[in-house]
Amino acid sequence: MRNFFRDVNIILDSYYDRLVDITPKLLLAIIVMTGVWFLAGTVRKTAGIRLKRNMDDPLLAGFLATLLRLAILVAGLLVALRILGFGGITASILAGAGISAFVIGFALRDIGENFLAGILMAFKRPFRVGDFIETGNPPNTVKGRVVSLNIRVTQLKTPDGKDVYIPNASIIKTPLFNYTVDGFLRLDFTVNLPAGQDYAAMITEMENAAGRVDGVLITGREPVVTISGITSDRPEASVSFWIDTSTTPRKEESIKSDVILAVQRIVENSTPNHI
Repeated sequence: MRNFFRDVNIILDSYYDRLVDITPKLLLAIIVMTGVWFLAGTVRKTAGIRLKRNMDDPLLAGFLATLLRLAILVAGLLVALRILGFGGITASILAGAGISAFVIGFALRDIGENFLAGILMAFKRPFRVGDFIETGNPPNTVKGRVVSLNIRVTQLKTPDGKDVYIPNASIIKTPLFNYTVDGFLRLDFTVNLPAGQDYAAMITEMENAAGRVDGVLITGREPVVTISGITSDRPEASVSFWIDTSTTPRKEESIKSDVILAVQRIVENSTPNHI
């Protein structure tokens, strides 16, 4: 029994000696990782500001700043492992990167897929921050204005104010409609016309009324009103107009509302020639 307690005491002493030996290294590794964490955050913020200032695409600038932060964190982790005396493990990680990437990629396939899709979209740039896009397969399509793109998801703000986070891989795999890639957005609506009118003159008045609304383009992309069909023996008119989302401070919903009201006033003020 005495030998047993002696052996236990020897083992505990050896553990204590190891703990005393590794404590300075552990504290140094924690300090290094803490410093690297704050450094990565500062670099990301600074790089993001400078890249956005010098690049036309803030979406790509933010994505590159995020990748730079991840690279700094990974480098800091490797340094901390070497401080702790795990240099062999670090070398093994680097040497087995191919196998590790395969295993991790298989286990975290969705995350890796979204990450790669995010990189492709950041460099291919099918949309920019502020663009109005539609993505997904009918009937599960999503429309909204692009708010941000990170390594996993794309954030959209829908017209009714919802924030939708769409996995990047889903956007790559499904059709993507960018309604404002060049800044121009066409809006349409239909209106029923009263019977027995001078429709040619009425169409001209409706086009002029739409063109007087603030935010509606009248040069090169003028408002157009056409007769699109007959409903209950009454003509149905289709009204189309364009706005420049890159220059107008107004929301498209507000502009469309004003155009509808302006056109509706023309319809209400019309007097039928016969009933």
